[in-house]
Amino acid sequence: MQISSNGIALEVEDQGPPSGEPLLMIMGLGMQLTGWPEGLVQQLLAQGFRVIRFDNRDAGLSQAFDHLGVPNIGLASVQHLLHLPVRSPYSLSDMARDALGVLDALGLPQAHVCGASMGGMIAQHVALLAPQRVKSLSLIMTNSGARSVPGPSMRVRSALLSRAPNPHDFAAVVERTYQLFRLIGSPAYPAPEAELRERIKDSLRRSMRPRGVLRQLAAIAADNRRAGQLGRIQTPTLIIHGDADPLVPVPAAHDLARRIPTASLDIIPGMGHDLPEPLWPRFVDGIRSVARSGG
Repeated sequence: MQISSNGIALEVEDQGPPSGEPLLMIMGLGMQLTGWPEGLVQQLLAQGFRVIRFDNRDAGLSQAFDHLGVPNIGLASVQHLLHLPVRSPYSLSDMARDALGVLDALGLPQAHVCGASMGGMIAQHVALLAPQRVKSLSLIMTNSGARSVPGPSMRVRSALLSRAPNPHDFAAVVERTYQLFRLIGSPAYPAPEAELRERIKDSLRRSMRPRGVLRQLAAIAADNRRAGQLGRIQTPTLIIHGDADPLVPVPAAHDLARRIPTASLDIIPGMGHDLPEPLWPRFVDGIRSVARSGG
């Protein structure tokens, strides 16, 4: 369903009974609400959560921001590496206000919040902007934004910024996405090739927003103050991270845990930058446990 949030149109999926514990789930860079696997959602529903997923701005079926143009990601990357200011069409704080607007539209004063990758960065901003509205915080494969923390290798960075030779060739876009997901995925929990390709095809048929990905990427690069603010977070927090994550290397998780006073840390051997099905019960147990500690 479409809702109005923070003055823009967002696509939202609200599952579970209204009496369930609200769990707002925020996806990562260029990903859609379907990036949260339906099987994982079903396991969360079985634990009594009311699961609320949404497409971030510039992704999926939510409002596009093409009128803001396309940022120069090459320049932004150099500025980020040199610790220089980066300009972006909008900020991760703006995206956090979108998330809070989802709660407003659904009439929810509070929720547990779970974010993956860029979604975890947005979730941190949500907790900083409106701590009274966040009952617990689950942060998966994300970072603090500190520029001193190791980032992806040049190979991974190049793959992330690559484009299919012909962006209008569906098969070529599928192949490029498949190769990226294989590169950053969990070495100990590889998804079957046919299954992964089908998920990619379903996602791309639903929406393709390459320019939106670039604007979101610029927002990540421009987000240079969050790390110093994280000591203010008093919400019960769980950090889940794989020790084989090539996109957000595991030192980021340890750095994040040091900065958030209430954080506990779950480092998973063999997990990369994805949500493998064999780990869903572990994710659910962790989210349930931190939610209980948050009341």
